[in-house]
Amino acid sequence: MDRLEIIEAGPPKGGSTRPLLFVHGAFAGAWCWAENFLPYFASKGFRACAVSLSGHGGSHGRERLDWLSIGDYVRDLEQAVDSIGGDPVIVGHSMGGFVVQKYLERASAPGVVLMASVPPQGLLSASIALAFSNPGLFAEVNSMMHRGRASLAALQHALFAGPVAEDRLKAYYRLMQPESQRAMWDMTFFNLPRLRRQQCPPMLVLGAEGDILVPPPEVEKAARYFGTEAEIFPGMGHVMMLEAEWQKVADRIIEWLRAGKLDRA
Repeated sequence: MDRLEIIEAGPPKGGSTRPLLFVHGAFAGAWCWAENFLPYFASKGFRACAVSLSGHGGSHGRERLDWLSIGDYVRDLEQAVDSIGGDPVIVGHSMGGFVVQKYLERASAPGVVLMASVPPQGLLSASIALAFSNPGLFAEVNSMMHRGRASLAALQHALFAGPVAEDRLKAYYRLMQPESQRAMWDMTFFNLPRLRRQQCPPMLVLGAEGDILVPPPEVEKAARYFGTEAEIFPGMGHVMMLEAEWQKVADRIIEWLRAGKLDRA
């Protein structure tokens, strides 16, 4: 079996809460959860795990990235769920949220959190809006997809709602990478989710007020599709787990888990 990078933080005294599995978005890897979310959830008693999809982070497949499909990422998620055990609640960000939706076509989960997720309707609407509203940034995002490189200014504008310390921004820049063109096309046209609402698990749909990649109307589309309401965090950009007020997002997830008794193994 091909190797997937899975990083983990566990509660200091063990614990019996249900594990959480975090799935990153495009251009990223499990590292995006490691700075804030994994240690914070562990401190609250959760076993918190994050997977790097094929071709990302420390996982296999970097040499064939452009051949990887959303279907390949779904199989990665299945492998990660089996690997960590414990029937985890799955948290998907951006492209990772789309992968989770496709996973639900063929598997179940006790609960799902979508963070700034590509909606079931796909990327087309948000891509067209960005191309018309900010063609320069649209070109930079495409450069990121093909070469893994964009300007620091574009990176900040695309991912964060406000200023970010230059050293932090440079650190994220070094960790980011190209994305599979095939996967992007899958999310735009060729492999959109086909889910029956009644088969979906309990779902929390979160978005960010200042997100220009998956703006609030796209998050609200996803929420309507799944028969729930989106919760939009003010003053935040796309990378909600790295924003200055990331703890508000984490605390809302914990509150939701406990209210639905989804934190119990």
